[in-house]
Amino acid sequence: MQLILLIILFICQVAWAQTPVSMRPPETRKDNVKEIIHDVEIVDPYRWLEDQESAETRAWIEEQNEYTASLIGNLPGRENLEKRLGELMRIDNINMPLVRNGRYFFMKRLADQELFVIYMRKGLTGKDEVLIDPHGMSPDRTTSVGLWGVSEDGTILAYGVRQGGEDEASIRLLDVNRLKDLPDHLPKARYHGFSFKPDNSGFYYIRHKAEGSRIYYHDMGTDPANDVEIFGQEYGPEKIISVSLSDEGTDLLIHVRYGAGASKTEIYYQDVAGKGPIVPVVKGIDAAFSGTVAGDKIYVQTTWKAPNSRVLAVNIKDIPQELSEWQEIIPETDATLRFRAAGGKLIVRYLENVVSRVKVFEPDGQYLRDIDFPASGTSYVSGRWKSNEAFFYYSSFHIPPTIYRYDVGKGTKEVWAKQNVPIKSDNIEVRQVWYNSKDGTKIPMFLVHQEGIRLDGSNPTLLTGYGGFYSSLTPDYSQLATIWVENGGVFAQPNLRGGGEFGQEWHKAGMLENKQNVFDDFISAAEWLIRKGYTNPDRLCIRGGSNGGLLVGAALTQRPELFKAVVCSYPLLDMVRYHKFLVAPLWIAEYGSADDPEQFKYLYAYSPYHQVKTGTEYPAVIFFTGDADTRVAPSHARKMAALLQNETGSDNPVLLHYETRSGHSGGQPLGKQIEVMTNWLGFLFWQLGMADAVAD
Repeated sequence: MQLILLIILFICQVAWAQTPVSMRPPETRKDNVKEIIHDVEIVDPYRWLEDQESAETRAWIEEQNEYTASLIGNLPGRENLEKRLGELMRIDNINMPLVRNGRYFFMKRLADQELFVIYMRKGLTGKDEVLIDPHGMSPDRTTSVGLWGVSEDGTILAYGVRQGGEDEASIRLLDVNRLKDLPDHLPKARYHGFSFKPDNSGFYYIRHKAEGSRIYYHDMGTDPANDVEIFGQEYGPEKIISVSLSDEGTDLLIHVRYGAGASKTEIYYQDVAGKGPIVPVVKGIDAAFSGTVAGDKIYVQTTWKAPNSRVLAVNIKDIPQELSEWQEIIPETDATLRFRAAGGKLIVRYLENVVSRVKVFEPDGQYLRDIDFPASGTSYVSGRWKSNEAFFYYSSFHIPPTIYRYDVGKGTKEVWAKQNVPIKSDNIEVRQVWYNSKDGTKIPMFLVHQEGIRLDGSNPTLLTGYGGFYSSLTPDYSQLATIWVENGGVFAQPNLRGGGEFGQEWHKAGMLENKQNVFDDFISAAEWLIRKGYTNPDRLCIRGGSNGGLLVGAALTQRPELFKAVVCSYPLLDMVRYHKFLVAPLWIAEYGSADDPEQFKYLYAYSPYHQVKTGTEYPAVIFFTGDADTRVAPSHARKMAALLQNETGSDNPVLLHYETRSGHSGGQPLGKQIEVMTNWLGFLFWQLGMADAVAD
């Protein structure tokens, strides 16, 4: 009898994992919307779903959420999965501190809290004092706060208040000594940068408006409506402007970036102390620049005549007209670099084959020392020129984050904060492999799995990537990788072209007309994993968000037979119309625009929404987005979900998980984060037949 019961249980488990979904998705009305763009007829049957506030769209969203919940709300193994995610995520979590006048300001979330709280510590060993606690700001815990800036004397704190996952925030100023908000208050908008004058008389900030980014100056105690616009009027919404004031408050640097991940930058300078004009330092040069004022010099990281970047310097009081007259401080190497001017030194983080290496140099470029970390991983630094104190973040796939306090003068470091995550790292193996993409380019990929894995083609494998905007995917701690590996899976993260892992040339090889290279790199990674015996198409799933959502959208439409399941979060999918919504003009430098006849050709050729073919057997897909995504229009996911539900030739589910209070910038309390992650991990475990492997 016991044997019979075991056989019945096994049959039920197999049936649950493999039986096609019998419940059909809600019906979605189709429009006969057609238009001619550059002599090509574009059919867009679900354009009506772009109207986010219409009653019909809202009703459709509700029906979709009900359908999704009916399929993934009670999947086997869900309780164990949610419990384990809670163990990994409900821990004390602290961010890098901002130090002003001996006071340490930082964000921290305790294990029993839902949101990050702003704290202050007086002195290195002082008591942590709560400054701003957002838990009482909204009943559903979707109002969060962020640390935007602190005055030089540590008495005024600028903090942002964000509703849900919106990029927009309102800015408030706190009198730190009295723990009371000051009358000065910036209304809800999209802000960037925040620099106080040392005497607390005012501050600079960036506000992104429909017509573009603008720099404003606010006099303390005055109405923000009267703030003076000091820069930006000649630039449109496709440019990103930033501003920074030197520690002494004497020098102002302005950067104008030609779009997100820009390969071209302008720099302007103003002698604030001398009330001088804003003058160009770098203009009209097709290269990226990022400068900082340190002492009497401007140090600039640039790709000018150095695709992997180098560091130049110039005296503030005597800026040559020709870049060739600037002094090279840190030359270009085979590794890409980023630097921080801290403690009177230049701290340089090199990315060597996608692994962080940190070196310290004198201001004249003389090598001083290396800074070592426990294993190959990810690190970055914060610090100030006149402070001997710097802070490092370090982690790897299987090593939770640690923040180190670094004495720049002595070259010593100590642990300032550490995430105590309950994981067993000893049996986790991290490897970097190289494979050939479609055109023969060698691409690196990190693999994370348990030791002694069998290459029999049966391992459930999660492949993720990004490939864009000069952004580098490095070996960083991931709860996702941890729980996937714990359940017998392989976590794969390739470093696709379009990122910044190997400098500006690597980036350019995956942008604009070269964007298809990114998709080829990703698809080639999947083929390599199958060919080498790690997995097979029935055990391979992919995940990506934002630009990574475009990546997995292109992969599932170009090679649907390669994948069993897809998680697509906050994605761009309609590349013919993407530039018409929200802040998308900032991405034209990366993708191009369908308004341009030549750029339209390649955008249309890979646009996932336009490449869905009726009757094709597409893999199971779940889309994640929400109303509060004010960066990537949620209409991308809405339209693509409707299209795939109607056109797929398979019985694999196509689902939409739509939140009304979260978006691109998160905005979810910890409990909600765990719930959402449980939803999409449960979806993948369901599709790959992993439910019985969920660890107890």
